[in-house]
Amino acid sequence: MKNFLLNLLDFVYKKKCYFCNSSKQSVKMCTKCFDELEHLPIRVNRRVFKTNIYCAGVYNKNLQKLIRGLKYHRQKELAYYLAKFMHQYWQRLDLEGEFEVVPVPIFEKRRKQRKYNHMELTANEFAKLSGFSVNTGLIKRIKDTKPQYNLKKPERAKNLDKAFEVDKSLYSGKRILIIDDICTTGSTFEEMTRTLNAAGIYDITCFAATTPFSE
Repeated sequence: MKNFLLNLLDFVYKKKCYFCNSSKQSVKMCTKCFDELEHLPIRVNRRVFKTNIYCAGVYNKNLQKLIRGLKYHRQKELAYYLAKFMHQYWQRLDLEGEFEVVPVPIFEKRRKQRKYNHMELTANEFAKLSGFSVNTGLIKRIKDTKPQYNLKKPERAKNLDKAFEVDKSLYSGKRILIIDDICTTGSTFEEMTRTLNAAGIYDITCFAATTPFSE
């Protein structure tokens, strides 16, 4: 009777893949759906202030759903899969040195509304895979910016102007790895890099999960 009840609970609460609804593996993202994610070629996507920006993946259906589920639909477990996908690309970059992972911060009001910062969750999972530390205090968002996706590049730059503040007392001296989900024009990375440079921090690499513009 006990085994029957345990098996029944396993069946009822078995996890389904968020992407294909399969419960065969009882995970949030099954191997088949994860393997459908595509990496971009290993190269610098763009540069801002002598800082390289890398983008890990092709902006396809599964990666879009992965990011949206994590960011907007409280699918926190998906942070592991986004970090794993990014880490696979990161390993192929073969960059030397000890990095400190800095997730792109969100404004405190928005954080309270969402209950979490999806990139902090991703940074924590990425740190477990890479062995790097995470620094969420080094740079904060002090301006309640508009969502970037409806803005053109000049508007994005204006929107993000003076949006960040650095607490250099929390700088460890390690190389900085800023991570974000989507790099469209690079405006967020650009403003964060500008703010860190103004504080005397220059050894920075920027890394996004994807970009809509892969050419």
